[in-house]
Amino acid sequence: MASNPAKSTLRKHMRALRAQLAAAAPDAGALAAARLPVERLQAHRVFSGYHALGDEMDAYPLMRRLADAGLAASLPVASRTEPMTFRLWDPRSPMEPDEFGIPAPPPHEDVVYPDLVICPLLAFDRRGHRLGQGKGHYDRTVEQLRERQPVFLLGLAYAGQEVDAVPAEPHDQPLDAILTETEYMEVR
Repeated sequence: MASNPAKSTLRKHMRALRAQLAAAAPDAGALAAARLPVERLQAHRVFSGYHALGDEMDAYPLMRRLADAGLAASLPVASRTEPMTFRLWDPRSPMEPDEFGIPAPPPHEDVVYPDLVICPLLAFDRRGHRLGQGKGHYDRTVEQLRERQPVFLLGLAYAGQEVDAVPAEPHDQPLDAILTETEYMEVR
């Protein structure tokens, strides 16, 4: 992926800001999960969460809430060269590192195609644009999933990660909603 200078500058600023936000609100993941209007998402069958890295918001409270509502849980398995795949996740089963060393369900778990994808981000705006880490993993993967079926993309973030406008490019996959520790907002 070619580097967009506006995105690169924003990424640097937002990484520092997200670290501050995470330190100030260690329980933000649980607060966000409590704000989710589960009834709005119960039509989905399979969701994918994520294993938080560094100061990304903890997705596990939200994942537990969705699993308790009856949705099947999965986690992404990242590759350096291919879009991510998703495997069913059982919190009682041991995880294995994917190609990036991120804990993921082991290869014997079933591959699934989630229709609800929870994704981390560095910044978001109220039009549904998301700034990720810059490698395009979620954009490529969600684009591929959306060619197969409708997919609801839910950004999970600290409220302080909101910006007026994220620089958007044609390949960027739009968010359908954003969940923070202070609110849930649907944008599509």
